[in-house]
Amino acid sequence: MKEEALKVIEEVLKSGRTSLVEYEAKQVLKAYGLPVPEEKLAKTLDEALKYAEEIGYPVAMKLMSPQILHKSDAKVVLLNIKTPEELKEKWELIHENARKYRPDAEILGVLIAPMLKVGREIIIGVTEDPQFGHALMFGLGGIFVEVLKDVTFRIVPITERDARKMIREIKSYPILAGARGEEPADIDAIVNLLLKVSELVDDLDEYIKEMDLNPVFVYEKGKGAVVVDARIILKG
Repeated sequence: MKEEALKVIEEVLKSGRTSLVEYEAKQVLKAYGLPVPEEKLAKTLDEALKYAEEIGYPVAMKLMSPQILHKSDAKVVLLNIKTPEELKEKWELIHENARKYRPDAEILGVLIAPMLKVGREIIIGVTEDPQFGHALMFGLGGIFVEVLKDVTFRIVPITERDARKMIREIKSYPILAGARGEEPADIDAIVNLLLKVSELVDDLDEYIKEMDLNPVFVYEKGKGAVVVDARIILKG
């Protein structure tokens, strides 16, 4: 678990970077059993076509570059690619968009990912306080975090009781509990995510500076959750 995550982290540090691209961040999460999609990093068009066949169309394409952290701004996330012909066209487009945004960007490859069913969006974050250590943040994603700032914090490590209290104490908890006749979200899956992130950060506290899992899609009770995007910043 820790050894597997450290391999990824040490490779990134050796390359002179402190910021993991999404693919690398998800490898670290996967080592700790967090739910991430079955994605593959394609370095050539042929690899992209092969991986898309293996995953099954439609797929999403996300260009991985250490210099392009805000992928949507650079238009290097392309969704719902339905055929090999479309993938070939989009392969050119995604590289052209990257070159326009950052001509000097180092391109590590293109992540080929399955199109996911949209769920209720949550955010899980980690920041480091010089006095108290790492703090775990939880809240609903989207407008709730950007506008309402409806989030809660605990110092790592947390217990299951802490995780359940964090989930219940945000103002928008009724959305997860099942407001207006909606099915409740999979609260146990969120608890599991918070505990695993806490364990990961506690184990790797000498390396991790910041972490953002945003968004995470949470499905109906019993149907789990999946980390859609992830960012990890290491200590310099």
